[in-house]
Amino acid sequence: MDVGSADNFTRMGTLGVEEEFYIVDDAGRPTAGTDELVYETEPPAILDDRLAHELFKFIIETQTPICEDLADAREQFVAVREALVDHAAAHGYGIAAAGLHPAAQWRELEHAEKPRYRAQLDRIRYPQFRNTTAGIHVHVGVDDAEKATWIANELRWYLPVILALSANSPFWNGFDTELASARAKIFEGLPNTGMPTPFESFAAFQRFEQRMVELGSIDDRGALWYDVRPHTGHGTVEVRAPDGQADPEIVFAFVEYVHALVMDLAERYDEQRKPWAAYRSDGRGSSDGLRREFLDENKWRALRHGHDASFVDREGTGTITLDTLVERESDRLGIDGIGAVAAAESGAARQRRLLREEGLDALCRSLVL
Repeated sequence: MDVGSADNFTRMGTLGVEEEFYIVDDAGRPTAGTDELVYETEPPAILDDRLAHELFKFIIETQTPICEDLADAREQFVAVREALVDHAAAHGYGIAAAGLHPAAQWRELEHAEKPRYRAQLDRIRYPQFRNTTAGIHVHVGVDDAEKATWIANELRWYLPVILALSANSPFWNGFDTELASARAKIFEGLPNTGMPTPFESFAAFQRFEQRMVELGSIDDRGALWYDVRPHTGHGTVEVRAPDGQADPEIVFAFVEYVHALVMDLAERYDEQRKPWAAYRSDGRGSSDGLRREFLDENKWRALRHGHDASFVDREGTGTITLDTLVERESDRLGIDGIGAVAAAESGAARQRRLLREEGLDALCRSLVL
């Protein structure tokens, strides 16, 4: 059975970044290319065993090596991106990034033949047939499985903040959805996605993971696609909230923020005698005391409004704007990346402006790395 172990949680603060990209032609339009780039040609050394395809043949994924700290993560992240762009260019392709490609028509695009994806298509059907989404996954190593599970629970309140900042997918299947992140809503159409409920222990999460495989709900633990999860194979907490981005500085702002959050929460876990005391079986959990439904509401606000979102506060008694929240988080954690992202034009707003002012060709070109 493909499930992980508590023994994998051994290192604190290491980093890994996974990114999903679009393979495009000279005009920046989606084109099938994973057969050639992943299977039929030799990638640069840094991409060995770190290059994969997704469900559609125009979506490709990279993973960085395990990184020791933020400086190492930045270096490796840039090197992986550059290697992918060079590898694609050598075979006549470009690489683009967004939460959804504005010119992608899912009915016209080829699906991968890999048995894993054919099984997913057979199991999930329509929601997976249309899943042209691309996101960013940030892994942070945690040195204890119980701690990782608690941190994953606590991170749930921050996920809508990250999604709102990253919102970069207003267009899907040829029309304006009037959402800031249509990717988030399209992806929620799949099973085992979205905002998870809290788990009262690592054992509870592992039992759930194992039972889902045993019951035939999923083929392996990799098909638990929640917005955050303890990764029992890598020994990390994995955050899967952001839309894809062409600008590496925006991506790294999320890497910096997630790393700072995990390190801060790890310190709080170590200092608390009973960190699990607030968790209850009725859907409430953690120090914010909010039901999961309020967290879902915050996610909706993020994907609908992007940078203009406000959120139900941690006490559940009022709201707080994204700008105010980002300012507080930046001061609290001593980071500056998300402040720069919040102050800039959002990805969704930029895409709409480019389409309006310059047309679809210019919009597609703007997404190319």
